[in-house]
Amino acid sequence: MQSNSMKEKLLYLVAIGISIFLLFFVVSCTWIGYDVKSQCRNAQKTYSGDCVEALIQTLHDEKNPFNVRNSAIWALGQLGDNRALPLLEQLYTGDIPNREPLNKVISQYELKKAIALAKGGTNITAIFWRGTFFKK
Repeated sequence: MQSNSMKEKLLYLVAIGISIFLLFFVVSCTWIGYDVKSQCRNAQKTYSGDCVEALIQTLHDEKNPFNVRNSAIWALGQLGDNRALPLLEQLYTGDIPNREPLNKVISQYELKKAIALAKGGTNITAIFWRGTFFKK
């Protein structure tokens, strides 16, 4: 009898753990989607075109601070649109330092990730928000 009780408790704890993980995963996915949408809105306030075009222009404009340009790189990677590839690859040197101050340089690490995603890399979180926030 005690063995069944322990199994039930263990199963209950596993179920709670999985539920908490799924909750955090869904919240994270939604948060990422809203952040990408926010980056798009900010870019479209200044530049013309759809989200990707405006983010490309944000990244290309050297008058923008590095943190704004790095945020555009991140958003372009999340969107995974290959129209951004030429500029991303142009800026990518392949030299990724251990630490990059995101307000002082274009992040090579973010560029590497964005290039991989723009080339069709897997972005598990995007399946939860791309269709909701962005119509293709």
